[in-house]
Amino acid sequence: MKKASWITVGILSTLVGLYPSIYFLIDRRFGLLASKSTELLSDNIWNIAFYGHILLGGLALLIGWLQFSHKLRKRNIKLHRTIGKTYMIAVLISGICGLFIALYATGGIISKLGFFTLGIIWLSTTILGFKAIKKGKVELHEKFMIFSYAACFAAVTLRIWLPILTSVMGEFIGAYRIVAWLCWVPNIIVAYFIVRKTKRSTRPVANIG
Repeated sequence: MKKASWITVGILSTLVGLYPSIYFLIDRRFGLLASKSTELLSDNIWNIAFYGHILLGGLALLIGWLQFSHKLRKRNIKLHRTIGKTYMIAVLISGICGLFIALYATGGIISKLGFFTLGIIWLSTTILGFKAIKKGKVELHEKFMIFSYAACFAAVTLRIWLPILTSVMGEFIGAYRIVAWLCWVPNIIVAYFIVRKTKRSTRPVANIG
């Protein structure tokens, strides 16, 4: 990443990563939860999954962007590994909880499929990234983790797109159905091109002398 882009990602990730704390400071019937039924909001299992998702997902968002700092990796590889392990555990818990609450997503089957697919991608790329580094495949690990954090960053892009689309369309449900896909599909596409660019930049140059 370019330095400016990395800083921007860091700022946005920090702000949205801290966002779940709002639910403990004010009445939680705002934003996305305003569209949920009283019955669902009183369901203990759903609440455990919801808070497990937003709290651990927020943690993953808060620390994940630090892993893309080459300086951090070079200066303190032990810290890099500690953050990586913490990120992976956070993703596993948040991702599994996310799959459950996706089944209750506002907007019907379109929203449910969008968020459930996002959860599968987030979990699978993180697990594959972990398996790659355990086998010493550093480049493959970096590739999967770029995709993993692109999926994680959907928490940020969702909060950018949703108010824009709601304002343009004049209604929440239709906008939310679109955002269920728009919040992560472009992120994965960007991640794909980042991986391709990184692969080209690290490719050995042929000796033509």
